[in-house]
Amino acid sequence: MTGRTPRLSRLRRVVPEGRGGRGGRPGESRGGRPRRRGTQPKVVALGGGMGLSASLAALRRITGDLTAVVTVADDGGSSGRLRDELGVLPPGDLRKALAALCGDDDWGQTWARVIQHRFQSQGEMHGHAVGNLLIVALWEQLGDHVQALDLVGKLLGAQGRVLPMSAVPLELQALVKGHDPDRPEDVDTVRGQATVALTPGEVQSVHLVPHDPPAVPEAVDAVLDADWVVLGPGSWFSSVIPHLLVPELLDALTQTKARRVLSLNLAPQPGETEGFSPQRHLEVLGRHAPKLALDVVLADEAAVPDRDVLTDAAKRFGAAVELAPVARADGTPRHDPELLAAAYDRIFRMHGRIGPWR
Repeated sequence: MTGRTPRLSRLRRVVPEGRGGRGGRPGESRGGRPRRRGTQPKVVALGGGMGLSASLAALRRITGDLTAVVTVADDGGSSGRLRDELGVLPPGDLRKALAALCGDDDWGQTWARVIQHRFQSQGEMHGHAVGNLLIVALWEQLGDHVQALDLVGKLLGAQGRVLPMSAVPLELQALVKGHDPDRPEDVDTVRGQATVALTPGEVQSVHLVPHDPPAVPEAVDAVLDADWVVLGPGSWFSSVIPHLLVPELLDALTQTKARRVLSLNLAPQPGETEGFSPQRHLEVLGRHAPKLALDVVLADEAAVPDRDVLTDAAKRFGAAVELAPVARADGTPRHDPELLAAAYDRIFRMHGRIGPWR
């Protein structure tokens, strides 16, 4: 999608004065908070789904210069239906990222609930999320993916920016051993992110179709200009690794002067990474991007049975291991945003002070 239409000037009038997003009041961050120039790290977070949402909910607490780069391979649910019917990027993970960047005030939390709301009916609207429809409507109105997402972020008062990793819808394909339980030794090609995420077999590798998708230029620029790049947590094969399969993004990740932190999941994901140890997550990441270097690997201390083994795996990337309590207290494998924010802040302070923000 390219070009602009005169409708943008009319749409801007409905955005509350001073709410976040690009183009807010001078001296404010994208979330409408006071901002001191040169005091905050520029952070780019890569991922998708609930894992990226957890990371963004933490990172927005410690910086106002935050960009999310989101995978666009989803083919299930409301996103898949819109993708099939309209030929658009799947908006679901982009919507979740925007919701995670909403502030904790009444405005932010109200809009977070609104865009996450799903219609319940017996008809065609059943299961569609309000935010998905809003995003797609603005894509069609404006003819520009990035401009439309910036406008949604401004309306929501999002404390950061959301970008798709590519401007073309992508299909995730995986080589899976034992996808058919009746043929446990056979390796099959499994197509579609939703199917890969739920496979009962062992994922050997993943790739994207098209194989060399173009990256969104703003996403590449953000990575190159960052102080820190955060990869993960999230569904390893369907949300984290796909960013490394976009050549321009991978080049940016290897060339950037930013420090790179990999945030590990709290537990293996049923189906996709069943039985994976923390170090095995690193091993499969390295197989897909052997030239990728990291600076820090962050893991929950209770999720690492053997720190020495994880330390050895991290050294192959040139990374140090940081263990911290980042899980919710209720025992579910979900990150606590305050604890995760504290862990990120400590890493940013202790592992290399790039840029003028400290």
